[in-house]
Amino acid sequence: MDIAAYFEFVKQHNYIYSLSIFVVFFALSELLVWVSEKIILRITKKTKTDLDDVIVKKINAPISWILIFVGIRLALLPLGIPENVLGIIENLIQSCIIIVITYIVVAVFDILIDKWGMAVAAKTKSTFDDQLVPIFHRFSRIFISVVGLLFILPVWGIQIGPLLASLGIAGIAIAFALQSTLGNIFGGMSIILDKSVKVGDKIKLDADTMGTVEDVGLRSTKIRTWDNEMITVPNGKLADSKILNFMQPDPSVKVTIDFGVEYGSDPNKVREIVSGVIKKIPNVIRQNETKVLMAEMGDFALKFRAMFWVNNFDTKFDTKCLATEEIYNVLRSNGIVIPFPTRTIHMKKE
Repeated sequence: MDIAAYFEFVKQHNYIYSLSIFVVFFALSELLVWVSEKIILRITKKTKTDLDDVIVKKINAPISWILIFVGIRLALLPLGIPENVLGIIENLIQSCIIIVITYIVVAVFDILIDKWGMAVAAKTKSTFDDQLVPIFHRFSRIFISVVGLLFILPVWGIQIGPLLASLGIAGIAIAFALQSTLGNIFGGMSIILDKSVKVGDKIKLDADTMGTVEDVGLRSTKIRTWDNEMITVPNGKLADSKILNFMQPDPSVKVTIDFGVEYGSDPNKVREIVSGVIKKIPNVIRQNETKVLMAEMGDFALKFRAMFWVNNFDTKFDTKCLATEEIYNVLRSNGIVIPFPTRTIHMKKE
């Protein structure tokens, strides 16, 4: 039997014709998987990134399922199935194809988000990105699934126009209800992206809020005060606040000490001995210029200001206390008097 006679025989037997069509598409789906694993993956492994390898491994099987569904659809045509029943089956097959395509898109987005999340996590010490990546996963899956559902509904004759209008009204209501929460989430995202605050930074928001950043969370940031108390600040408020970050642009911090000496003291001598003693104090950065300036001729004293830099904020307080003590001792040992506040009263005798 030649090939033409064989095809004529197959066409005269509907079930064999339908089975042949299905077998052909099934074979094509298997061939696609084989080509993907043996040829395409071999090519993608030569690239610098493994992103394409992961995507190909993830989507080759779902794509083969699309060919199988198409084969089922074409295999049903020669069987003479009643039109109303065939219409329902076709709708089911189209819905399955849309579901598979939706799955493929979700899988690709998951892989891309994972890669982006790892890149961000490698650059930050915050735990915020650990919470942000699962949120992106959920949002992307929900959004893509909803879009896929909107493509399925017309297949079954459901008009999506009125549905979209009702969803728009519901979305506005939900957005108003979650306005504060969403503001905190986007505030946290802006903090991470701007790199204005990170875990370990010493910051000051106002007179009552100062300490070390312990965690930048999804909705709030935790700050440990110097008294070992934990303050939780909503990210929305933090993003809108004026933040004094003692760790940026570098950890070094300036220390200022004001002191006074009695009138008649030699300003040059005061500057010399105070500068000398400050430069011997540990943690003082010697490459930065230490300054001792006469700032004012006060009511009862010549007022000086000593300014120097220390390595980081953690050593600022202890170094300032030590420097204040050393300044007092060096002035005292050199006979320079630190005056008390005085007031002269003239009594008029009647």
